[in-house]
Amino acid sequence: MKVPFVSFEKMHAEIRNELDNAYKNVLDRNYYIHGTECDKFEKNFAEYCGAKYCVGVGNGLDALTLILRAMDIQKGDEVIIPANTYIATALAVSAVGATPVMVDPDIRTYNIDVCKIEEKITAKTKVILPVHLQGRPADMDNIMRIAQKYHLKVVEDSAQAHGTTYKGKKAGTFGIASGFSFYPGKNLGALGDGGCVITNDETIALKVRYLSDYGSDYKYHHIFKGVNSRLDELQSAFLNVKLPHLDKWNTDRQRIAKIYLENIHNPEIILPLPTDDIFEHIYHVFAIRCQNRDKLEDYLHTKNIGTLKHYPVPIHLQGAYADLNIPEGSLPVAEEISRTILSIPMYYGMTDEEIDFVVQTLNNF
Repeated sequence: MKVPFVSFEKMHAEIRNELDNAYKNVLDRNYYIHGTECDKFEKNFAEYCGAKYCVGVGNGLDALTLILRAMDIQKGDEVIIPANTYIATALAVSAVGATPVMVDPDIRTYNIDVCKIEEKITAKTKVILPVHLQGRPADMDNIMRIAQKYHLKVVEDSAQAHGTTYKGKKAGTFGIASGFSFYPGKNLGALGDGGCVITNDETIALKVRYLSDYGSDYKYHHIFKGVNSRLDELQSAFLNVKLPHLDKWNTDRQRIAKIYLENIHNPEIILPLPTDDIFEHIYHVFAIRCQNRDKLEDYLHTKNIGTLKHYPVPIHLQGAYADLNIPEGSLPVAEEISRTILSIPMYYGMTDEEIDFVVQTLNNF
């Protein structure tokens, strides 16, 4: 049996006619940027998240960068981020000239360790930027408490958290704004790149919209030095088809995760925490940890089971951030996670046979 790391086949087969019609409708309209499909998606996604505003942009990195630009975060400012996130979180901070300040994660949740945030706050700190990593929400009550105590703003990186909730409230609606990615592999993925910003702040929403369209508030009138980062009509149309199915797809991921959690019993393998009434988990990935991670990965590959390492080199040890001079050993939890983490197959429509094969193979390692 062959079990890929990810597959879109069943998901897209079920909605193929809708996707085909969406493509045809956009093609027939002959209008491809800033049209009715984008307007519709922005309205639908804002309502889905429980936010007042949604602005479609080109990708998740741009979403975070544009939020920080709209907040006037700049050179000399510091933004607190988790040390084990994808590099895009740090790149957004760097893109506006600010400095990313990395905080070790909680080894149990892989999200930013709220007990270590305050020690990193300085007079230059302007923003705490938590990431809802792998589809599990960060500890937003404590993050918001710390932010209020030090008069800081909170921006959420929700690139992996489409539809997840914290205490029943959608991730992305706690801070001043949140960035989402619609990269194809996300729980809500486009058929190409895409992203958006959600916020309840009208000023932030308008400025992001202007900045993302060459700094223009109306055609050929430019009030900012903006960029070109727009969610196009075709990807918006595909996302409009997919959004009504998101909760069903997330529920199926939770079904698969439940089977994994209840049936993987290898003492060599550390499992992620399950979803609960406070921290819902929609399992963008199902990441296990193993001290013999590389041997385990090789073993799974010999059995035709796909895997991926998220992320094998932490940001502070990447050449791109050598200028921060953060030596190896400074963020030991992030380094331990990077050394031991391995994501196993998790996608909508996995069969019981495929899940059982993965479980039994892991138990036999």
